[in-house]
Amino acid sequence: YITGMAYSNVGLGLVHGMAHPLGGRLGVAHGVANGILLAPVMEYNKDHTGEKYRDIADAFGVEDAYDGDLETVREEAVQAVHQLTVDLGNPTTISEVGATEADLAPLAHDAFNDVCTPGNPRKATEEDILAIYKSLM
Repeated sequence: YITGMAYSNVGLGLVHGMAHPLGGRLGVAHGVANGILLAPVMEYNKDHTGEKYRDIADAFGVEDAYDGDLETVREEAVQAVHQLTVDLGNPTTISEVGATEADLAPLAHDAFNDVCTPGNPRKATEEDILAIYKSLM
């Protein structure tokens, strides 16, 4: 309940906005869809997040998370999240959960119009979203 109140105040962003159509159109479990999307969307957002990725990097044990070059730390945070998905044995592509090239444009359209997408730190166009989905084939 309290978590719901929190994200109602700040929004969820592009990961959830892109996960919803994967669930709705392809029946992908929401947690699985989020896992596939988290690192790629972090990559997309990384230049628009200020110092926030330092905390993520630190949580994953990245050396010099607070003292290192910000661009390097951001990349290491993205890689650490991706590696967690791999280590857990979860899918890392949308093709693994049944997406085909024909699905991509409708998925991108739905994600662009999803209620969560405007909460993203970087404004995403439908073309940006399509490119992320394509990168995950």
